[in-house]
Amino acid sequence: MKFGECPTDQAAGCILAHKTALPGRVLKKGHVLTGEDCTALAASGASSLVVACLEPGDVGEDEAAARLAKAAMGPGLDRDEPFTGRMNLYAKNGGVLVVDPEAVTAANRIDPAITFATLANHSRVAAGRMVATAKIISFALPGTLVSAAEEALRGAVRIAAFQPRRVGLVATRLPHLKASTMDKTRRVLEDRLRPSGSAVIAENRVPHETQAVAEAMQDLQRRGADFLILFGASAVVDRHDVLPAALDMAGGAVTHLGMPVDPGNLLMLGELDGLPVLGAPGCARSPKENGFDWVLDRLLAGIDVGPEDITAMGVGGLLMEIGTRPQPRELKREGKSAKIAAIILGAGKSSRMGGPNKLLATLDGKALIRHVAEAACSADLAQTIVVTGHLADKVGKHVADLDVTLVHNPDFADGMSGSIRAGINALAPDIDAAIVLLGDMPRIGPDALAKLVSAYRDSPSSLIVMATADGKRGNPVLWDRRYFDALTNLSGDVGARHVIAENPGFVTEVEIGPAARLDLDTPEALHAAGGRLPEDGEPA
Repeated sequence: MKFGECPTDQAAGCILAHKTALPGRVLKKGHVLTGEDCTALAASGASSLVVACLEPGDVGEDEAAARLAKAAMGPGLDRDEPFTGRMNLYAKNGGVLVVDPEAVTAANRIDPAITFATLANHSRVAAGRMVATAKIISFALPGTLVSAAEEALRGAVRIAAFQPRRVGLVATRLPHLKASTMDKTRRVLEDRLRPSGSAVIAENRVPHETQAVAEAMQDLQRRGADFLILFGASAVVDRHDVLPAALDMAGGAVTHLGMPVDPGNLLMLGELDGLPVLGAPGCARSPKENGFDWVLDRLLAGIDVGPEDITAMGVGGLLMEIGTRPQPRELKREGKSAKIAAIILGAGKSSRMGGPNKLLATLDGKALIRHVAEAACSADLAQTIVVTGHLADKVGKHVADLDVTLVHNPDFADGMSGSIRAGINALAPDIDAAIVLLGDMPRIGPDALAKLVSAYRDSPSSLIVMATADGKRGNPVLWDRRYFDALTNLSGDVGARHVIAENPGFVTEVEIGPAARLDLDTPEALHAAGGRLPEDGEPA
């Protein structure tokens, strides 16, 4: 390929290197110039142009990207059409991404203009997630280089599909461990299992003693479990501790104890009559990513995990600061075909209100939660979810006749993150984006929601759309589906401010006026807005 300046009258058939304006139209970078284009450019005063001219044997950027992506495709992958020298690969089904790192590195070292990037090897991916992209930097490449890269990448990327498992859970008890903590541990585990279609078929809660744990494992095996997970009330600190000793007593074997991933160090891997056995570290009681996820996902996808695999996890295994930013390089679904949902957070305890549940307060004759739910139902959205928690029955009663899905968050006392997670998990599989609304913002109307939706649909880079009041950020916030994983990994009551901060280039602000910051958290704010709290003994 020849690149550089070329007389305008000799540029027909060449590729324009830079965007160039003509009266009434613009020729984009990468446009193949026609004779008519060259005549118009010369008439506008352009005596020369910077262009790329293909030589015999050259392969154009789109064809080259397509050849590389197709060569790399293994089982479980889909592809899109090449555009601007890029072709993306997507997961057909949920599973674990498996990459041949040496093959990818070899292809990337053939020529600087050849780039092939993937998500991290052994990442858990949902159906439709972009997992790899082939990008050609220049407008064309010699065919010999493209062929060499094809050969290097042959079958380098695949998806190991999840295999639904019947999970038996053993949880041990000690006096310090609350039953509510054990209940939450099971719910967090069930959330982890959901993407694979796996489920807990039974849970045995037993004393933190070797024989009790061994008998619990054998019982679950008899009841049809094909995968065992053990949560000890006390961490495993030695090969002869309760959980590994119990596995020995049950007739199984410990494959490996410990892992160079933090959090997740105290993991135990073993087997019982061919069934995988995972002794969970204490950090697995939290939904935040840890080493337990790395091993669990691989096993659920049918990938063998042995000591050499675990001991190789140290590089990248420091997870104290987890990057949550997705890789928003693919084109999102455009126009009205994008399906958008609403998630209304109505689970909180209203602690700043001093006792009553503010969502049951009335304004203009309707409960606050009713105002928000009616706005969402009138906004032509694909789905509306109301997450309940504190006084769930009373809150649900006020919206029961609307076209909403009620989802209960039993961990509402832990903060907003649990409600966001419950809402995301309840979304239909084909939802492209979700608007997260607070249940105590009654002045948010369907017109405001329509503005957020319009901003999302109008620009491929509008992946997070925030409502503002006089330029100050507020609520609600619309999230593209590529951030759903980040939202489900939130913890506490801090919301998703850090996700927004990490993605400034994909945030769009939409002015909707004072409603975006009208916060009815206190009795004074409620009364100032014209609302009233239910009196003691008054039906809510």
